[in-house]
Amino acid sequence: MTRPVGTVRLAAALAGGLLALTGCSEDAEPAADRSPTPTPTTSAPDPPVATAAPVPAERTCYRLAYDEAVAPTADQEPVDCQTRHTSVTYAVGRLDNVVDGHLLAVDADRVQAQVAAACPERLAPFVGGTREDRQLSMLRAVWFTPSVEESDAGAAWFRCDVVALAGPDRLAPLTGRVAGVLDDPAGRERYGMCGTAQPGTKGFERVVCSAKHSWRAIAVVPLAGDAYPGEKSVRAAGEDPCSDAGAAAADSALDYEWGYEWPTAEQWGSGQHYGRCWAPD
Repeated sequence: MTRPVGTVRLAAALAGGLLALTGCSEDAEPAADRSPTPTPTTSAPDPPVATAAPVPAERTCYRLAYDEAVAPTADQEPVDCQTRHTSVTYAVGRLDNVVDGHLLAVDADRVQAQVAAACPERLAPFVGGTREDRQLSMLRAVWFTPSVEESDAGAAWFRCDVVALAGPDRLAPLTGRVAGVLDDPAGRERYGMCGTAQPGTKGFERVVCSAKHSWRAIAVVPLAGDAYPGEKSVRAAGEDPCSDAGAAAADSALDYEWGYEWPTAEQWGSGQHYGRCWAPD
């Protein structure tokens, strides 16, 4: 039995800020018993001066929640990599934030685009595996920069971390050595992309394959072109490859199920120029 299916998804977040005030008072004396004295004056304290945040260290581990992982800045303290953690810093770089002698704000589009390109590019040699292995895994690159205040004080680094998605808005603990993990069949199994139900049906959620699941992403369908070809085109492109992949994964080539998940126009614009084939697991 064949059954082509399609689904879509994605997300992000951010927040922060604090302020404090102080005042002072003086004791009063009875008017008849005191001689005139100058009226004391007070002044507001100088505002705190931001200092440049220290450059993060590579191969450092953190215990991040999902919302912290998708925030633009991070102030969490590192943890021992032998204890529970959800992210590993695999690369640290320097921001190119000076143009024609002018310092760009760290949140400028040009600066953020530089980091958004560099961190995914550096993930591949760190986790290993083929392009398809990475596209069929739940490992993702996230990145952080100094705050605007820290950047103004001279901080000019960016930090790339690898995380594993446990679900749409949850991170999975990272266990064992993450460097080169997708070169190993056991690593591909542990961090592979699986589903709680048949893609496109009620109850379907992508989960890491080390969690309870019933379907697995088994193959990638590359899609050509710079502009989005349209839903009809990207959907049709996956039917034959996914049918073949489903048959190859099944016990019987005459009785099997398969699913196909194609990119939306939004996902295409974010760089996902491929679909995924699914099969019961």
